[in-house]
Amino acid sequence: MTADVGSAYDDLPAKYGTFPLVVSLEVIEHCMDPRAFARTLMALIEPGGVGVVSTPYHGYMKNLALALSGRMDRHFTALWDGGHVKFFSIKTLGQLLDEVGARDVDFIRVGRIPMLAKSMVAVVHKPAGVQALILEAGKNI
Repeated sequence: MTADVGSAYDDLPAKYGTFPLVVSLEVIEHCMDPRAFARTLMALIEPGGVGVVSTPYHGYMKNLALALSGRMDRHFTALWDGGHVKFFSIKTLGQLLDEVGARDVDFIRVGRIPMLAKSMVAVVHKPAGVQALILEAGKNI
């Protein structure tokens, strides 16, 4: 078995091609440039394919619970070497994925009760055929 090391900042589709399914678990929150990550994710998904992205969930109620419990500093610590540099809510991750052409994005919150979820999973669909061409043409106008 072989393993290759790549980065979301590299031209991975040129090196590996595209795939019907691309999975990224708990990575995007560590990226300094999440838009580059999202562009690479979408470029790796073949037209009509699916991507799965998970990241820690941050929503209003969870952040409020952290603040009220006095655990904000511990949760959002700047002293964790190599830790999280971005914190996403469903709204912000949805906006990012929309910007890069993801369509029909479904979100699932996992771990704990939904409003205090530990993580969220976004299932994205890359348009196929004519729909993809129309979206691409719109970006170039």
